[in-house]
This record gives sequence, C-alpha cells and structure tokens, in this order.
Amino acid sequence: MKPTDPQALTHFDAQGQAHMVDVGDKAATRRRAVASGRITMLDATRALIASGSAKKGDVLGVARLAGIMAAKKTSDLIPLCHPLALSHVALALEVVDAASAGFDGVICSATVETTGPTGVEMEALTAVQVALLTVYDMCKAVDRGMTITDVKLLEKHGGKSGSFVSS
Repeated sequence: MKPTDPQALTHFDAQGQAHMVDVGDKAATRRRAVASGRITMLDATRALIASGSAKKGDVLGVARLAGIMAAKKTSDLIPLCHPLALSHVALALEVVDAASAGFDGVICSATVETTGPTGVEMEALTAVQVALLTVYDMCKAVDRGMTITDVKLLEKHGGKSGSFVSS
C-alpha cells in the first residue's frame, strides 16, 4: 500500500470516521520496538546532570522511571492505542558532550516488548518523549532553552508486517 492510499490509514473506517482498529482476530506474536531521541542543553546543565548534583535529585533515574510509567500509560494518552500487557520496558539515558556527540545533552532510547496482537511502537515513542520531558522539567530552573529533538522509531519486530529498521 502507498501511504496516500486511504486503506493505509487503519484508524479510519470506510466513512472516514476515526475508530480503534479491531485486533481481535490477529495472532498474538512477540513484539518489540526501539525508539530514541535527545535533549540538547547548555554545557553547564549537562555537567550538572552528569555530576548528580541537580537540586531536584537524580535526573536520569527519575527520567528513566517516568519513561517506564509512560510506556505503561500510552493508551491513556493516545486515544486510539490499545491497552497492552507489556512484558518488558527498558530505558537507557546517556549524558553526552559536544566533543563526543556534537552536542551537549542527553540521549534516550527505549525498548518495549509484549506478546500480543498489536505492536509497541507508540509505547516506545511515548517512553522516550516523557523521559526527555522529565529531564526538561528537572533542569528548567537552570536552562529553559533545552530542546527535545530527533525522536523516532529505530526498529520494530513482530506481527504480520514483519520487521522495520530505520535507515
């Protein structure tokens, strides 16, 4: 299917009305998705996070928990997402500097897994976004110019459509 084909937009019925896709007849398969993103910031903010001396506490630890919680709550946030029984959620947050990565900030990746009739791409993307928003929230007192960028699906596996790996 081409992306412009109306049948490619499964969240719309024949009349163009939004609906939750019926996945009741789909086979339960092992599903896995990985997403990533980054938040850029001032070097001083990056150093504050790296040293663990932010006033609000362990920025990366809190962000990791926020991302895990967000993955579990994705269907409460995205109207047409199915509630899923997630079997695994892992977030990796890495503080990087301009010398090593070309920017000062934090890189976040999320891996989400389940066995079921629908994928976990939205859960992985939501986990990354909320983790990065949490970094922003915890550091905004010292750096309101932080920017969340490059949030994307890196890969997904399982289901009838098979695997996708971002190029």
